[in-house]
Amino acid sequence: MISLQETQTLYSLLSSGEHRPLDQIAADFISNFATSLHFRVCCSLAILVEDKPLLRSSQRLVAFTILFQAYSSQKPSSNPFISLLVDAATDHDAEKFERAFILQLLGSSSSTSSKEVLKQSAADYIKSFDIASHAFPLREQLQQQFCDKINPEPHYCLFKSTSVKNVIPDPDLPRGCDFDSSEFDLQPGVQPKFGAGNRDETVTGLLENLSFQGLGPQWIRPLPPRLPVQYDELVWLNPDNHHELLWDNGMCADTSKGAAVRELIAKALKGPLAPTQQERVLYELVSDPKIVYHSGLTPRKLPELVENNPLIAVEVLTKMIHSNEISEYFTVLVNMDMSLHSMEVVNRLTTTVDLPTEFVHMYITNCISSCENIKDKYMQNRLVRLVCVFLQSLIRNKIINVHDLFMEVQAFCIEFSRIREAAGLFRLLKSLE
Repeated sequence: MISLQETQTLYSLLSSGEHRPLDQIAADFISNFATSLHFRVCCSLAILVEDKPLLRSSQRLVAFTILFQAYSSQKPSSNPFISLLVDAATDHDAEKFERAFILQLLGSSSSTSSKEVLKQSAADYIKSFDIASHAFPLREQLQQQFCDKINPEPHYCLFKSTSVKNVIPDPDLPRGCDFDSSEFDLQPGVQPKFGAGNRDETVTGLLENLSFQGLGPQWIRPLPPRLPVQYDELVWLNPDNHHELLWDNGMCADTSKGAAVRELIAKALKGPLAPTQQERVLYELVSDPKIVYHSGLTPRKLPELVENNPLIAVEVLTKMIHSNEISEYFTVLVNMDMSLHSMEVVNRLTTTVDLPTEFVHMYITNCISSCENIKDKYMQNRLVRLVCVFLQSLIRNKIINVHDLFMEVQAFCIEFSRIREAAGLFRLLKSLE
């Protein structure tokens, strides 16, 4: 349907065929109606021209002009109303001048060209019409020329055929009725006549309320019953009030900001980073502590990071101290082979964050056990010195309560009393008694 203002504009164009050239009317139509409205407006015109008594002869010519010129920039076969124009041009019940006019629009007449015809008004064309100068081809010829290019095999919709047309002729208005009277003649015994004023109101009312869809039947179908839920069916397929929906806050998150850190961490697992690269990682971790969760580090990869870049390992573990996975990282750190870097990492962590007491005690026990199990005397002496310095640092900084491990550490010092650092650790223990 179209608005009231659009209806008035369109009817004004239809009624101007008495005195205005048709090409000017078509140009006004294109300028007044946006391209997106052309199809909808032309659909309303198509319904009006199908019911011949609704429009006067000049109005019908204007309507056919608009139906053709609205799509004149395209090929005639692309015009959605080409079938209607072909049917009207081959309608034997229609006026000859109307059929000849449509044929000239389509370019199928050998007489005056369509451009010259459109320079006339509709009224002038009707007055000057000469039937002797026109030839009327058969319907099959026009359909083959235009319609077959669109639909070589016509398709009929069963649902559309069941629709009732939304404009039907008045059964109380006989054919041949006088349409030129200005009022209804209501005198007894005289056939009522359709007045001009009533015609205008009827046409404008139809234009405003027409729908090209027709009145189709309502295809009422009951909703199909739900299938019973099977025992092995997924629960989430049938949500109810007993299940709380969970939202993944990390979904569609922007992970591009951690790309540089991931790349540097991957290099840090394979070997020591350059000073500038190491500073870059530390800066990113300090600027955004949560970026550590996008670094790509896993507990299984921690020993490689500790041995190659202990300072980065300390910073990463510091930022993850409150995560749920920190216990897995501590377990890996305790069970990895004892080395200078691993003790450096643990020592720095003890001065930075509060480590679980069980973790510190277990790490000390593993260090002592590693020293006792090494067969190489040179490596054994070296590791004993490292462990003694490490333990002295923990005791002086009051990281551990020495009384909890007094017997174990004292036995370690006595066993390796030949080493100067072990003797110094022993004297420190005695001074704390």
